[in-house]
Amino acid sequence: MKFSELLKQLEKLSDRPFDQFSLADDPELTTIAPIAQAQGGQLTYLEGDKFADCLESTRAAVILPNRPELISQARELGLAWVAVQDPKMLFAVAVRLFYQPFKPKPGIHPSAWIDPTVQLGQEVSIGPHVAIYEGVTIGDRVCLMANVVIYGGASIGADSWLHANCTIHERSIIGQHCIIHSGAVIGDEGFGFVPTAQGWQKLDQTGRVVLEDGVDVGVNSTIDRPAMGETRIGRGTKLDNMVHIGHGCQLGEGCAIAAQAGLAGGVELGKGVILAGQVGVANNVKMGDRAIASSKSGLHSDVPAGEIVSGYPAISNSRWLKTSAIYRRLPEMHKLLRQIQSHLGLKD
Repeated sequence: MKFSELLKQLEKLSDRPFDQFSLADDPELTTIAPIAQAQGGQLTYLEGDKFADCLESTRAAVILPNRPELISQARELGLAWVAVQDPKMLFAVAVRLFYQPFKPKPGIHPSAWIDPTVQLGQEVSIGPHVAIYEGVTIGDRVCLMANVVIYGGASIGADSWLHANCTIHERSIIGQHCIIHSGAVIGDEGFGFVPTAQGWQKLDQTGRVVLEDGVDVGVNSTIDRPAMGETRIGRGTKLDNMVHIGHGCQLGEGCAIAAQAGLAGGVELGKGVILAGQVGVANNVKMGDRAIASSKSGLHSDVPAGEIVSGYPAISNSRWLKTSAIYRRLPEMHKLLRQIQSHLGLKD
């Protein structure tokens, strides 16, 4: 499509008018590309200063931040461009116009096994070797890829997509517009054992897992059900690959959990909480709305709303930055200490 036509469609999709743009020669756009490799006929975007130098060499149409110096540079280079407050967000909208993910047509593969009590919605797509047990409810336009297994009493909301080899355990509730990626396990038993003189006594996990609408669960992630009550993932929350959510956790709306993060049982996250990669959160820790834990942090106590924490054990990010700077200087500080001890005639 022409760049001018793209802008018209983006205005409709993003519900915002563009008052800073240049059509240049109104190039025909066929695909998207990162700015470091983008050529003519492609759409790209620029965000921040890291790739600002790439603007000099690109011939693509560009979504720019509304910074005067970058706008002037794009004009001088004769590029087609549009300037907005959030380039990445607009680019994410534009991607929908160039890329449609694979989705099989509605229908049931002959190798699938579906219990007669299952309630199927309209236009569902059920792939090879899918197994759906008794009492399951499948909403309209749900897509189940190959080898998906759904245990008894579970429900899958409309327009949700379960990728190959994921497993939904009994009584789990998956909302609408959820995406469960390959190998994920939703609603399996939490780690419940009671110590006795004879060894570990199993505590049956009778609860359930609830995923509210718009939740994404990454590859090989696990969300455990509790002994009682429920583990709940709030609307619009996104889990990366290999994330573990322990039994009885409560995650608020719009959280983002990066790869290899692990939450022990009973953790409570407020709205918009962000956990970076490999963060560990101990039993029953609470994090307030919009709190952030940086990568590899270990959280053993509650975190107030809006706080940023780092380190193991986690402390405020500002304090962690100061202690990290000191840590790098420890060899020099130790050498100086030995010199002072020697000068004063002190022993170790």
